[in-house]
Amino acid sequence: MGSLKVTLCAGAAVLAALTPTAYAADGGTVSVTPASPAPGSDVALKISGCDGTTGSAASDAFVADAKLVGAAGTLAGETRVRSSLEPGSYDVRITCGSVTVKGAIKVVDNASQSPSSAPASPVAPVHAGGGGTAHLAAVNARAAGPGTAHAVVGLLLAGVAAAAVALRSARRSRRTG
Repeated sequence: MGSLKVTLCAGAAVLAALTPTAYAADGGTVSVTPASPAPGSDVALKISGCDGTTGSAASDAFVADAKLVGAAGTLAGETRVRSSLEPGSYDVRITCGSVTVKGAIKVVDNASQSPSSAPASPVAPVHAGGGGTAHLAAVNARAAGPGTAHAVVGLLLAGVAAAAVALRSARRSRRTG
């Protein structure tokens, strides 16, 4: 076995060992990241053992049901834990196709989470990514559409194109005639 294959297999084994998995009663597995979220945290769910390509995860711990999508066998989705939730264990019911997987999520107190393990999420809209185009992404395209300057440049270019076609047609008609 080549060193690349050994490295990939070892990496997959470590990843599988470190992936937090919640208990699932019906044979499938439910992975929740972070494994023990605090109230108000975003959580990512990954479910294996499902048939179909869509599903949903419902719990009293969630602000809204998580919509799950993916390939047959493995679905993933995201949701948020209610910010007013008391710490404890909450049931999670995943429905995908004809399969229902039941699991649990353990919600911990905000004080028990260290600042370094808490997920970083912005409080307000953030202009990020795109380099110098972040401003363009934030501007309403319909409100900042083409103005008078754009219209004048467009008319000038159309006039130049029309004149070029007319001159070319005139030269061709002289040669053939």
